[in-house]
Amino acid sequence: EVQLEESGGGLVQAGWSLRLSCAPSGLTMDDGAIGWFRQVPGNELEGVSCISSIDDSTIYADSVKGRFTISADSTENTVNLEMNMLKPEDTAVYYCAVFSPALLCPANLEETNPSTVAYWGKGTLVTVSS
Repeated sequence: EVQLEESGGGLVQAGWSLRLSCAPSGLTMDDGAIGWFRQVPGNELEGVSCISSIDDSTIYADSVKGRFTISADSTENTVNLEMNMLKPEDTAVYYCAVFSPALLCPANLEETNPSTVAYWGKGTLVTVSS
């Protein structure tokens, strides 16, 4: 059984940083691209970032470019999302997602259909106060 465990969410002030981690079980970093989505209740899922398993190439939503960094740690078998200079509009539930068996990230996060995601984490809440 494949499971994705997210951690690192919490309540922070605007301008602070958080580091989210996704720890897959039942698969490895080589099994597929892993990304992060976020969702505000009542809104659509928004693709945030993704890292390809085949070459570690990364993509980011325009709203987080320059502030967020996604990385893969093969030793710990985790994918991390370093979020810097957080803004209140970053407040959302963040979900780890695996595109397995796809090894490359989608070409465009904004046009990615969530149905293409093979596995989802349960989500971790990030709240940024103004």
